[in-house]
Amino acid sequence: MLPPEIELDAELRKVVTIRACCTLRLFVPIKGRPAPEVKWTREHGESLDRASIESTSSYTLLIVENVNRFDSGKYILTIENSSGSKSAFVNVRVLDTPGAPQDLKIKEVTKSSVTLTWEPPLIDGGSKIKNYIVEKRESTRKAYSTVNANCHKTTWKVDSLQEGCNYYFRVLAENEYGIGLPVETSESVKVSERPLPPGKITLLDVTRNSVSLSWEKPEHDGGSRILGYIVEMQSKGSEKWSTCATVKVTEATITGLIQGEEYTFRVSAQNEKGISDPRQLGIPVIAKDLVIPPAFKLLFTTFSVLAGEDLKVDVPFVGRPKPSVFWHKDNVALKQTTRVNAESSENNTVLTIKEACREDVGNYLVKLTNSAGEATETLNIVLRYRVTGLIENHDYEYRVSAENAAGLSEPSPPSTYYKACDPIYKPGPPNNPKVVDVTRSSVFLSWGKPIYDGGSEIQGYIVEKCDVSDGQWAICTPPTGIKNTHMEVEKLVEKHEYKFRICAVNKAGVGEHADVPGSVIVEEKMEAPDLDLDMELRKIVNVRAGGSLRLFVPIRGRPTPEVKWGKMDGDIREAAIIDTTSSFTSLVLDNVNRFDTGKYTLTLENSSGTKSAFVSVRVLDTPSAPVNLKIREITKDSVSLSWEPPLLDGGAKIKNYIIEKREATRKAYAAVVTNCHKTSWKVGQLQEGCYYFFRISAENEYGIGLPAETSDPVKVAEVPQPPGKITVDDVTRNSISLSWAKPEHDGGSKIIQYIVEMQAKGSEKWSECARVKTLEAVITNLTQGEEYLFRVMAVNEKGKSDPKALAVPIIAKDLVIEPDVRPAFHSYSIQVGQDLKVEVPIAGRPKPTVTWVKDGQPLRQTTRVNVSDLTDLTILNIKETSKEDSGTYEITVANVVGQKSASVEIITLDKPDPPVGPVKFDEISAESITLSWNPPVYTGGCQITNYVVHKRDTTTTVWETVSATVARTTLKVTKLKTGSEYQFRIFNAAGAISKPSDSTGPITARDEVELPRISMDPKYKDTIVVNAGETFRLEADVHGKPLPTIKWYKGDKELEETARYEIKNTDFSALIIVKDAIRVDGGQYILEASNVAGTKTVPVNVKVLDRPGPPEGFGNYQHHKGFYDCLLEPAR
Repeated sequence: MLPPEIELDAELRKVVTIRACCTLRLFVPIKGRPAPEVKWTREHGESLDRASIESTSSYTLLIVENVNRFDSGKYILTIENSSGSKSAFVNVRVLDTPGAPQDLKIKEVTKSSVTLTWEPPLIDGGSKIKNYIVEKRESTRKAYSTVNANCHKTTWKVDSLQEGCNYYFRVLAENEYGIGLPVETSESVKVSERPLPPGKITLLDVTRNSVSLSWEKPEHDGGSRILGYIVEMQSKGSEKWSTCATVKVTEATITGLIQGEEYTFRVSAQNEKGISDPRQLGIPVIAKDLVIPPAFKLLFTTFSVLAGEDLKVDVPFVGRPKPSVFWHKDNVALKQTTRVNAESSENNTVLTIKEACREDVGNYLVKLTNSAGEATETLNIVLRYRVTGLIENHDYEYRVSAENAAGLSEPSPPSTYYKACDPIYKPGPPNNPKVVDVTRSSVFLSWGKPIYDGGSEIQGYIVEKCDVSDGQWAICTPPTGIKNTHMEVEKLVEKHEYKFRICAVNKAGVGEHADVPGSVIVEEKMEAPDLDLDMELRKIVNVRAGGSLRLFVPIRGRPTPEVKWGKMDGDIREAAIIDTTSSFTSLVLDNVNRFDTGKYTLTLENSSGTKSAFVSVRVLDTPSAPVNLKIREITKDSVSLSWEPPLLDGGAKIKNYIIEKREATRKAYAAVVTNCHKTSWKVGQLQEGCYYFFRISAENEYGIGLPAETSDPVKVAEVPQPPGKITVDDVTRNSISLSWAKPEHDGGSKIIQYIVEMQAKGSEKWSECARVKTLEAVITNLTQGEEYLFRVMAVNEKGKSDPKALAVPIIAKDLVIEPDVRPAFHSYSIQVGQDLKVEVPIAGRPKPTVTWVKDGQPLRQTTRVNVSDLTDLTILNIKETSKEDSGTYEITVANVVGQKSASVEIITLDKPDPPVGPVKFDEISAESITLSWNPPVYTGGCQITNYVVHKRDTTTTVWETVSATVARTTLKVTKLKTGSEYQFRIFNAAGAISKPSDSTGPITARDEVELPRISMDPKYKDTIVVNAGETFRLEADVHGKPLPTIKWYKGDKELEETARYEIKNTDFSALIIVKDAIRVDGGQYILEASNVAGTKTVPVNVKVLDRPGPPEGFGNYQHHKGFYDCLLEPAR
């Protein structure tokens, strides 16, 4: 005894590389006693039918001729004898063009493009993929055209496609050896998208419980035929839209409405790509009966008829409720007979006159009456004259004259031209009527169309029968006939003799009949069906996979029996070839596989009976896939599987099962266990949160069978943890707003939604009140004053988490919140003439009242300037803004809790106002004058860029520009003529030139100065005494030429304006205001006025009465027995 051994050559231990179309030879020496059994297999169970295998006691040789890309892979050699077994493998790489790309998908479709995605080929042909080739083909054509021959991505957008057309697409990979196999879309792709919304919706009718609507087709169907329309309705006070009708036409009637209820309707169009946006009816509809006065809808009131022919006068009308209809002829109620009668419906009345004659001519009055009113209409019926003697295909015109005893009238205007042509005629007899078959109670007839159809399309055929025993003809078809040119005449009496005839029917009527030749005796000769099943077919028929199954069975029966082959628990493959004659039937099935195993049934049937038999077939193959693969349990790192044995064991006992796993992001499976003897397994050590596919294969003596695979990826995850902290955002008398934090862990799977439950006080039942996808919810319809508990659960694809409860119960009552107003911006700039909209967020419970004030005055609202308030916004609208709209706007919000204010500044952009006068002459000499002025009150919303100064000699009318680039509000004008008199004016510029300031009036250029003078109230001669916290003022009049410069001092320090010190000096006055006086504000204040002539000062003493400061100088003391002598200095 010698255990088997394999001596694998060094070259075979490497990857064996071979070019496509060459021959693969794998020669492997082997040893073993007794001589081992040799078995070659492929790694993934690929067939070795093309391989030639030769084995002896010392070697085995595998030869594959004309190799291709699919021959790449791992070839496994297993040798076995009674002493043991040995395995080895050889890796083979075939250098070939690539296989087909994988997983070709349509990612997006628009009305002019299709976006494709795919995965690289599983087989790259032994060489790196260089690029992909993308091709398209219209479904009506055979050839593909190239879209892109050098695509380096695994996605491509194919555009410039014809809207509404169907296309196929295919993708091929290319490597250094050429272009590989294509992958093609299995079905054609229609280039289209969702339709546009339907057009205008029209309300046709309303009753107490129904509404009738119509609408226009969408302007564009998205490139795909409209399949139908979806009508939805919404009751007043509800936010939910519900589907109330799905129709294929552009109108619908919605029933089952509640009388008096108000409804809103909308309509969406649907094509194969999806549903359009909805189009809504412009106004809501109240379900109630309409009341409409009756009214006629006649197109004309005169009707004509040929003498002897029938006339129908259709009179349409409207009216709600349905009007009563009355007919009168020549002012007398119409007498209704079988020849003349009127019938009325919901919306029309029809007068029918048979075989019209002269007495039917005249005026007919129709009267409609209902609770809303009445309406009448007069109709005129005219009898026409038949004109004969015309020439066929000639055109004629006609005119009519009236005649009385005095003679003929003038003829009427001629009619239009009419062509004289023959009317249509009844058809000729059907062609070649014959008996096809006869049974004990029926006869099968067939015939052809008439040779002459009478000038009109054949509408049907009438078949008649006659029992020769009584000679009576009876119709066998409906009065209007049948469309087919064959018929089974049933319910005949057996052994009776019958005759048959057939007529064709067109618009002109029933044509001439055609007789079926001879007569027919209704009888039938019968022989029950039978079959001769060969002895070999009575046993189990065994056939190897890949072989051919041939079943030949002689049969007999009269009439020839109908043959049906079937297969229990399944269908026979379409590849099966079934041949049947009157004497035998055969079934041939080539290249059989495990699924062809089973019982094949043969059934023969004729009018005498049936006969059945079966043949049991066993295909010797690897097993089929295990069945009923289920996921029993999932944890965060394992999945437990269970399954049942395959339905087809391949004709051999199942030895074991192979369990494999695959991450969803990968293509290849990895073995978990290869020798499982149970029908369940726990797959452990999985990555939490990852998706896995699993597959199970059964193995018998013929090899590993087909796998059973999980249809969807399994996510290794658990239910999530509970949500985080729950917060009450808002409470009203009937609602509560909640928010919460995400769970700390989602269980390895994305949170799908949250479920909110509530429990009323005194109840043990929790009821669901909301399902949301966000971290917040509003629960409505609470009872005022009732106390509630709330809890929230997180849901992922694995289930619900434990609930997270709100810590405290909530009472449904309105909250009281202090009002707040927070403008988004503090200032707004707007061009004069344009519209302005200022939105300011507000808050508060109850809803605060809003007040707007402009520059300290209540805002006056007009059609141009107005304010509108929403729940959380107050909006200021100004149309065609003017410069008067600039200023500070204060918004005040107030409720029972309190009030709050905020302000915004509105800046209007326009030409500035003129500079503020009067223009001052600060310095005058014989050759120059120094001017000064104040900036404009309104700058136009922009900074003043410069000033323009003009002068005019009073002896002329011409203004001259002194300077156009004055940056400050002062200018020294030089080069004046001594003794001349001048006037000056100033413009300013802020993006645009203003109007000029007022003229200064004449001034003479000459030297003139005056020492400053200060005039003060006599009270300032004494010390001014004020209390701490009060406000005091110091003021004086100031004069001088040129205008003096004014300054305030306290001690030797010049005072500057601060929050408490307000200095308001003008050209001719000086003023300082001190607010909230304190003791340091006491002391001497000095007012100083100065110009070129000199300086003038005036002192003012102020005393502020305040509490004393702390004592100073504590520290000079002497110690005595038990006490100290201290020396304190007075407070300063």
